[in-house]
Amino acid sequence: QVQLVESGGGLVQAGGSLRLSCAASGRTFNNYAMGWFRQAPGKEREFVAALTWSGGSTYYADSVKGRFTISRDNVKNTVYLQMNSLKPEDTAVYYCAAKRVVGNVRLVSLYNYWGQGTQVTVSS
Repeated sequence: QVQLVESGGGLVQAGGSLRLSCAASGRTFNNYAMGWFRQAPGKEREFVAALTWSGGSTYYADSVKGRFTISRDNVKNTVYLQMNSLKPEDTAVYYCAAKRVVGNVRLVSLYNYWGQGTQVTVSS
């Protein structure tokens, strides 16, 4: 059974940094895409970043490009989201997700597996 466990969220001032981690277990992920999504209060869940586990291709939402970096550690089976230059509008619950590498990696509806989420709060 696939399990995704996020960690690393917290409270940070605007301009600060956080690194989120997503520990993945339950299968091999060579043919999978791993994504980070976020959901702010009253808003729909939105795409943040994704990568393909085997090829390492990366994808970003325009709102985070140049500030966030997604990466993976094959030994630890962990995906990271390094978030720099954080803004108050980045405040949300951040979720890690996984799906097979078919279709658009930016679509929430295509992901099969989800973590429980971790809160990120950026104060102004």
